[in-house]
Amino acid sequence: MEFLSKTYSEWQVYAWEVSLGDWFFALSLAFLAFELARLATKKALSWNLLGDTVANFVTLALFIAMNLAMTGLVVAAYYYVYENFSLTQLPINGWTILLCVLLADLVYYWEHRFMHRVGIGWATHTVHHSSPYFNISVAYRFGPLDGFIPLFFHIPLVMLGFNPLVVFFSEVLVQLYQTALHTETVKKLPRPVEAVMNTPSHHRVHHGSNPQYIDKNYAGIFIIWDRMFGTFEEEREKVVYGVVPPLNSINPVHVFVHGLTKLAGQVWTAKGWRTKLAYLVKPPGWTPKG
Repeated sequence: MEFLSKTYSEWQVYAWEVSLGDWFFALSLAFLAFELARLATKKALSWNLLGDTVANFVTLALFIAMNLAMTGLVVAAYYYVYENFSLTQLPINGWTILLCVLLADLVYYWEHRFMHRVGIGWATHTVHHSSPYFNISVAYRFGPLDGFIPLFFHIPLVMLGFNPLVVFFSEVLVQLYQTALHTETVKKLPRPVEAVMNTPSHHRVHHGSNPQYIDKNYAGIFIIWDRMFGTFEEEREKVVYGVVPPLNSINPVHVFVHGLTKLAGQVWTAKGWRTKLAYLVKPPGWTPKG
């Protein structure tokens, strides 16, 4: 298998990342049009759903704007660690790319779990979960810090010796795979697939506000991580999407900042630095005793 043994340049990997992202976004828009048309034929298309869809893409634009401001810093940080603190510098070939994708998927599981179970993480990630709908546009619903927090989880891959551009490419693959899972069009897949891979069914559970679905199915590509670490839940009853309590807003600016605004208010009014810090690191919903 030539792909596995062949050596690639950084710029080849970067070109793959850009091309893959562009083509996938175009296909996502086409699939969104199909989903909306399907809802229209069922007379389930509403102005609120359309407004929510627009809000999703506005949060994407705001997210990209914030990321562009940080891109230089993030790339510089990855390369600084790679040049000065990596255990080795692995060649770029098919084997190292596949291994990096696998490890990036495992890292994503823990990053995603952090975003749900730590106050500052949920304050930004709640944006992604606040839609009461579930279509591919929801995959593009991002919070303000969604591009910054992952830096701390993926830097260890650079320290292991993976080239920064291979790490970026692996992150993109995991994210694009997840994007495709945001749909109600695909029901359940064959059992062997559902047992190993993350699927639309598993990811619908992840977006559910039903009590038994909250904080379940954090996986990116492989659902085996949830099965291994005790966070797996099967899709059984109908999923109720959104957060608790519901956001009930299609104002894109409010959608984008509501989590951080709420957290900032809690920290501001908290008494004592320990309580202020606790709001940042404790699970969402935590309140001081008394």
